[in-house]
Amino acid sequence: MSKSDYYELLGVNNNSSEAEIKKAYRKKAMQYHPDKNPNNPSAEAKFKELSEAYDVLRDENKRSAYDRYGHAAFEQGMGQGPGGNSAFDFASSFSDIFGDIFGDFMGGGHQSSGRGSDLRYNMEISLEDAYKGKKATVKIPTSIACSSCKGSGSADNSPPQACGMCNGVGKVRAQQGFFTIERTCPQCQGAGYVITNPCKTCSGTGRLRKDKALSVSIPAGIESGVRIRLSGEGEAGMRGAPSGDLYIFVSVKQHNLFHREGPNLYCKVPISIVTASLGGNVEVPTLEGKRGKISIPAGTQSGRQFRLRGKGMPALKGHNAGGDLHIETYVETPVNLTKKQKELLKDFDNEGKGASQNPQSEGFFSKAKELWEELKE
Repeated sequence: MSKSDYYELLGVNNNSSEAEIKKAYRKKAMQYHPDKNPNNPSAEAKFKELSEAYDVLRDENKRSAYDRYGHAAFEQGMGQGPGGNSAFDFASSFSDIFGDIFGDFMGGGHQSSGRGSDLRYNMEISLEDAYKGKKATVKIPTSIACSSCKGSGSADNSPPQACGMCNGVGKVRAQQGFFTIERTCPQCQGAGYVITNPCKTCSGTGRLRKDKALSVSIPAGIESGVRIRLSGEGEAGMRGAPSGDLYIFVSVKQHNLFHREGPNLYCKVPISIVTASLGGNVEVPTLEGKRGKISIPAGTQSGRQFRLRGKGMPALKGHNAGGDLHIETYVETPVNLTKKQKELLKDFDNEGKGASQNPQSEGFFSKAKELWEELKE
């Protein structure tokens, strides 16, 4: 009986990308999977055909050989199509597809060593906490070592037995025409051994799901995007294997007064028209909780900047020196004036006519006048 064309089986063509082939296989594998079609030999046979086709087309070298020689490229060796042991091949192909969806959070899928998965925790803190540093307690849903078997997975603490499928190696090989494919053993999941009398509490995995509370130290001067690693605080490993790590990803909330750029802080401070004109001292806020003071010279315009050295963010350990606090002033126009205040301002304006008291306005209108004259010519 001749074999079906692999491309036709998956409903793709020979120009389809790897992503398109994977998507097509996923759809058809779900349709014909034996769990969805119990006691249906034709569906099981179809599922094996699909897995065999995907096993070839997902691999660049095997796909190239198939495009050149067709099924003849794999008729040497074991003579059972790609992989020889078709049951093994369709299982690994199926797990390859759905490992993309259900893979470990940070570890990128199954790890043959049995090491626990890395975990990620997103923590948002205030700018004040970033300035001072803090200790925080986080609650992580994770896997911990089973207390009944002490993480071994064995009910009677009996030593594990070498896996019969891979002979304790943790990997199995399959001949596919001109190629030898090595994959993680599906029976022992790469551990190289199996538990003969599994613990009833953890079903032989050596770990249990449980929330874990951890204390985290946030250093002063931390910035958004910094990652804190807590070694060994991720998920417990399988049957006594090492635990994964926990990564705390820190983000700092925006502040209603201060804007941060690296180690420096920026703050806009309003000043009265009187202070801007006559000069004076103005108190400004700082993150350390104390009041700073800047001296405003007479004739200060909006946008003028002042610097308070060392009043920015503290230096994060191992980084450069701490930053400064930059104050930008803007002159606030008074509102809700009384009749007397309005009269005084008019007198002030009349008194100043003819004198050079508004250099910015005079310079602007002088340039505007020159432009109007040029446009008339």
